[in-house]
Amino acid sequence: MTVPPLDVIGFGNAIVDVISRSEEAFLDRHGMRKGGMTLIDEARAEAVYGAMGPGVEISGGSAANTMVGIASLGGRAGFIGKVRNDELGGIFAHDIRAAGVAYATPAASDGPATARCLILVTPDGERTMNTYLGAAQDLSPADVDEALVASAKVTYLEGYLWDPPPAKEAFLKAAGIAHAAGRTVSLTLSDAFCVGRYRAEFLKLLREGTVDLVFANEAELMSLYETDFDAALAQLRQDARHAVVTRSEKGALAVSGGERVEVPAFPVPKLVDTTGAGDLFAAGYLHGFARGFGAEECLALGALCAAEIISHIGARPERPLKAYAEENGLAV
Repeated sequence: MTVPPLDVIGFGNAIVDVISRSEEAFLDRHGMRKGGMTLIDEARAEAVYGAMGPGVEISGGSAANTMVGIASLGGRAGFIGKVRNDELGGIFAHDIRAAGVAYATPAASDGPATARCLILVTPDGERTMNTYLGAAQDLSPADVDEALVASAKVTYLEGYLWDPPPAKEAFLKAAGIAHAAGRTVSLTLSDAFCVGRYRAEFLKLLREGTVDLVFANEAELMSLYETDFDAALAQLRQDARHAVVTRSEKGALAVSGGERVEVPAFPVPKLVDTTGAGDLFAAGYLHGFARGFGAEECLALGALCAAEIISHIGARPERPLKAYAEENGLAV
């Protein structure tokens, strides 16, 4: 059977987000690092879930959010990520397919439960994430759909998935398939602490050309090179073929060879929740990149998508991003 070509195929942790509002005192009581992502075990997940206030369950996962954003822009997106055949696994699969993303990774019939991320949103809109990876860690090379990867213009990996060795092998396999088909391979660094764990490996991916396009925010970039922003950016320009750096309210920039392009942040009436801002920025940029847009157009789409997502709770769009872009004069 012929596989319909995709714009982007994402590899990531298949997670259901549980989002709740919280005061900073709650974070202090439970020893949480505000604004960060902490990996937790199942027992800790149950304890935090029991102590949280009322929550909203929304399918998430960084790369999955990005694929949903691409679909909302009218792009063709697919996702590869592992769930268990339990209630949350069913919720995840239903939600991502309903959003228009191709998803056919077989669910595990035994082993750890489906992953969940317990997200506390403080009054300033900052999110603190406690992630139980569960079944998501069991993604393996056997789960790589070779035809789907070869069909996609871009293969995209979230850095969070670099923790489990089998998942790492799955991505390297996918990168090889993508490059053999003449496609682009992209990586998001995901989190400054993630970068701290795998700095040497991420740099190797860039320097050896396994990754063609890398996404980072300021903190991740400075963690990658263990220096200040300007010095880190100068190093990145030498190591990466293409790189995109987001800078929150300062906008974003893209560098490729001798070219540097910057755009301002898209205006937001009120910052509600920063969960998924980087994920949706990547969605806008990748959608434009797959369409062959220039760097400035890609950055502008990314900024618009990030602005939509931080204006409400949750990391999935609440309005069709294609229409939102068109209303603001952006090509999609």
